[in-house]
Amino acid sequence: MLNDSTTTSPSFPFENSYARLPERFFERLPPTPVAEPGLIRLNNALADHLGLDSESLTAPTGIEVLAGNRLPAGAEPLAMAYAGFQFGNWVPQLGDGRAILLGEVIDRDGVRRDIQLKGAGPTPFSRRGDGRAALGPVLREFVLGEAMAALGVATTRSLAAVTTGERVVRETHLPGAVLTRVAQSHIRVGTFQFFAARQDLDAIQLLADHVIARHYPEAAESADPHLALLQAVTNRQAELIASWQLIGFIHGVMNTDNTSVAGETIDYGPCAFMDHYHPETVYSSIDQRGRYAYCNQPHIAQWNLAGFAESLLPLMGEDQDAAVARATEVIQSFSERFNAAQNSGWRRKLGLARTQPKDTELVEDLLARMADNHADFTSTFRSLCDVESTSSERDESIRRLFDDPAAIDEWMARWRQRLQFETRSDEDRGQAMRAVNPAFIPRNHLVEEVISAAVDQGDFSPFHRLVDVTASPYGDPSGHEQFTVPPRPDQVVHQTFCGT
Repeated sequence: MLNDSTTTSPSFPFENSYARLPERFFERLPPTPVAEPGLIRLNNALADHLGLDSESLTAPTGIEVLAGNRLPAGAEPLAMAYAGFQFGNWVPQLGDGRAILLGEVIDRDGVRRDIQLKGAGPTPFSRRGDGRAALGPVLREFVLGEAMAALGVATTRSLAAVTTGERVVRETHLPGAVLTRVAQSHIRVGTFQFFAARQDLDAIQLLADHVIARHYPEAAESADPHLALLQAVTNRQAELIASWQLIGFIHGVMNTDNTSVAGETIDYGPCAFMDHYHPETVYSSIDQRGRYAYCNQPHIAQWNLAGFAESLLPLMGEDQDAAVARATEVIQSFSERFNAAQNSGWRRKLGLARTQPKDTELVEDLLARMADNHADFTSTFRSLCDVESTSSERDESIRRLFDDPAAIDEWMARWRQRLQFETRSDEDRGQAMRAVNPAFIPRNHLVEEVISAAVDQGDFSPFHRLVDVTASPYGDPSGHEQFTVPPRPDQVVHQTFCGT
């Protein structure tokens, strides 16, 4: 039975706004209690940033809150309604099928944050599902989300992970878990599409105004606030997808219901970081046709934004032809914004502080050679940080990453010629490059080892080590070299799975 006693519960300074919207935006219901909650990990730094007391959250009553067995004062639990295009196919009703929003807090930077329990039990949107989460996907999201945050990528965060003492049925019986997820909001492109499909103009207006007030207050000052909202979301998505491409991250399920209007990476399912580089890389077991391959992510983001624009059109004036023209111009601006962000990022990764006409060609040639020679994405760029601009004596570290070591030699010569236009010393350049080329990422084989140890042996020490190491992705790898090594052939992960 759910314990809603607040006398000894942790204090959450809730200041809820989404719960003030009309009832058709969500379903109010509490989490379903679990049998025997146990804390796996609390993100102490994030708790402090949210104004929460870590000690109270690790106490028995705090763990009950994190498992959904106890409601803290001020919580207004609800499951959000939304729809979406999944792999290009329209699904008119999705919604939070296993997640329950407890409420919102204002963090120490003055930013409003959702606190949500994922795996909290069935909701009216569960579509015959059990509403629970297996331990493996919870650990994956914790590792990946926190690593992305450390890498400087906009993302949802993980406040805590707890075991439930229960089993969930997927392909087999697996231990259950609950993730406490934190986001600027959980509003998606699919949330707008849910109401647009119902021609609920009042709801679209309320939702748009809520998003403007919450995420893009500057849009309210525009002559056309809803066009300004579209532009702001487009800009954020362009920056986000560029940041994914620059670190070799593949989301795996870029449906419109997984596209955050706040511009955060959300819903870590069959996501992965590339090992050897190839633009058509796909890991997701459910992406049979490569719709969400690495090279397609920018195009899919733009496609998703077009769906967002379509939902907003009724708010952009009576002259819908003019509204379509204005919205189309904004959607087309995605490419320019994305290319600018990505090209700037590639130059930083190559140590190029100044812009030269053939920089893009230099990047594309490197990527082509990497693809042809199965060069590891992360290791290649990290190795470039340590080579000298006037000597090839240190080139062996990068040459051995290529099937044909000689395949990179001519490119290295041209890169050194390009560096002659720079004014920084090798030391300063290398330091700047190491600040954008990570040594540590949550490599797929390491994530699988973490999950296997926890699920099969009840051993969470590999999980804690990987979270700790990837918390400093740009740091000195000394002492942790095993976390930087690409997988052996027998360790390569070819497919990742959603876990629902």
